[in-house]
Amino acid sequence: MILMLKCLLAIPLVTGCLCLFIKKGRVAELLNLLGASLCFTISILVLTDITKGQPRCDFDGLIYVDALGGFFLFLTLLLSLAISIYSIGYMRQSLNKADLDRYLGRYYFYLNLFILTMILAVTTGNLGILWISIEATTLISTCLVGFYNERTSLEAAWKYLIICAVGITFALFGTTLFYYASLNIPFELRNTLNWYEITRFADRLDPGLTKVAFIFILIGYGTKAGFAPMHTWLPDAHSQAPTPVSALLSGVLLKCALYGILRFYIIAGKCLDAAYLNNLLLTFGIASLVIATFFILIQKDLKRLLAYSSLEHMGIIAAGIGFGGLLGVYGALFHVLNHALVKSLMFFVSGNLSIRYHTKNMENIKGAVETMPLTGTALLLGSFALAGVPPFNIFMSEIAILTAGFSSGNILASCIILVSLVIVFAGIVKHSTAMAFNSPPSGVGRGEIDGWTVLACSILLVPIVILGIYIPNFLDNIFNQSVCIITGEETAWMKEGFSSMK
Repeated sequence: MILMLKCLLAIPLVTGCLCLFIKKGRVAELLNLLGASLCFTISILVLTDITKGQPRCDFDGLIYVDALGGFFLFLTLLLSLAISIYSIGYMRQSLNKADLDRYLGRYYFYLNLFILTMILAVTTGNLGILWISIEATTLISTCLVGFYNERTSLEAAWKYLIICAVGITFALFGTTLFYYASLNIPFELRNTLNWYEITRFADRLDPGLTKVAFIFILIGYGTKAGFAPMHTWLPDAHSQAPTPVSALLSGVLLKCALYGILRFYIIAGKCLDAAYLNNLLLTFGIASLVIATFFILIQKDLKRLLAYSSLEHMGIIAAGIGFGGLLGVYGALFHVLNHALVKSLMFFVSGNLSIRYHTKNMENIKGAVETMPLTGTALLLGSFALAGVPPFNIFMSEIAILTAGFSSGNILASCIILVSLVIVFAGIVKHSTAMAFNSPPSGVGRGEIDGWTVLACSILLVPIVILGIYIPNFLDNIFNQSVCIITGEETAWMKEGFSSMK
């Protein structure tokens, strides 16, 4: 098990370096696809092992995976595989043939390092390493956002780097405050920033310092998670990055930052009144949702619309956790998965459309069902799923979160969410039907841009449809175990300490 976790860290590093030094674009594509497939397979084995027993750790907790981390690991590598498949077709079309061998190696090098940093973020039990890995995601993904080396992409990359660097500084200060809040706990020096040891004795933390520390954590990691009002990097970075990178930013990176918040939320929840923490999350969640609703309605750029939609859905997830209770947290985790799948699909669709129509302006994209039948169908299905139409997966998790909100007595917040969802539904359906139907502009070619991009869309459509009807037992088990960790349900391993997991 520990060997498999070490392999997960080694494979992207080795794959990325090989892609960088091999100057053949087609070879780099195959190497990257092989590495992504291996990592995804290992993540399934890791998740299966964890859900059958207890968490696994090594190096005094530097490497640690429980059900919560295993879920985020699985999500990261599932989407990484889909994005690797999509990248083959998309990058062949977006780069000149003469540039493929020159630039593809560098692209896959950065992509694999980006994936590596996110794997590290969800497989470490050390709060310091967690911060380092999330900071590293910023540095590496900046290179991907500015990959095309154009004025707009470089501007977006710098904006992303500066805003997220400031945010992550807040997270560092919050981590430091958590350390000072734990000084009265008799740790061994090596366990000072060990999340699992701190969690065991979290009721001994200094409450005053913990309150302030969590605010800094929420602002810091919330910046990377795309919470309003720290979200200003998100539309530019998502719209200017290569489409596979946009999918990775929205589907995975935002969730890794949320994972960081959840780890500190669990610690603080054992020391502070739950209402304090939940109200903070509700405030950021509702603010994100309301701001996103307004901007979604006025967007003309398809990728910017999807970026603001990510802001909306991160707000819904934060609200679900803020509502508290088993159903609220379960719904939030379910929504993490659902949004990641649907948003990645929609970015894939947007990439196909932008290449075929040579624009991201939705007013100039018409008749997608006629010009690109498979992509046009995926556009309609993905848009309906994103808008929360039954029987797609997002509808199920949104219903769970709204039910938790009303049952917990948060009537006003729940009503705001409901109204926002109705408005966003109308806006997204209007945009998507206009792009799918009507007469296509003259001179637009016919047919799909590449078989690989269609395959990637098809892979994501399957779970999007299935999860709207049925939650497989293994996923339900993962969600239930993760809910227990987040809500503070103690298990034997938490009472005994991480030394029992080696």
